[in-house]
Amino acid sequence: MTLTTRQKILYHQIHPLKLATDILVEPISLFYFWRHSLTLGLLTHFAPPILATILVIRFADLEKLKNSKVGTYLLHNMTRPVEALRLAADIAMIFAAWFHSPLFIALPALVILAAWSFVFVHKPPR
Repeated sequence: MTLTTRQKILYHQIHPLKLATDILVEPISLFYFWRHSLTLGLLTHFAPPILATILVIRFADLEKLKNSKVGTYLLHNMTRPVEALRLAADIAMIFAAWFHSPLFIALPALVILAAWSFVFVHKPPR
């Protein structure tokens, strides 16, 4: 069965290429924001994840992820408020880097890590 676009948008979030892209570009973009290079910061922060999203949604077989334990958990727990919280934490890290505040980079990063750690260790509902 072919996944719908909505399902692909959900499950692409746990694809290894998408996760690796998000994780790898974060410190690079924060470095540019720290140095007040807005253009490079925005470009490195948003362009690679958007490209990874497009590639994964277009070409990746997300069926295995959908049928995994993490996929099942994601289906039941990745709500719009959770996605909004992750986005807010990400934006907070950008501002913290701009204003040279390592503590306020670390706190939102911990929120994001805690959210994803919970996804990967929590047992999905039956």
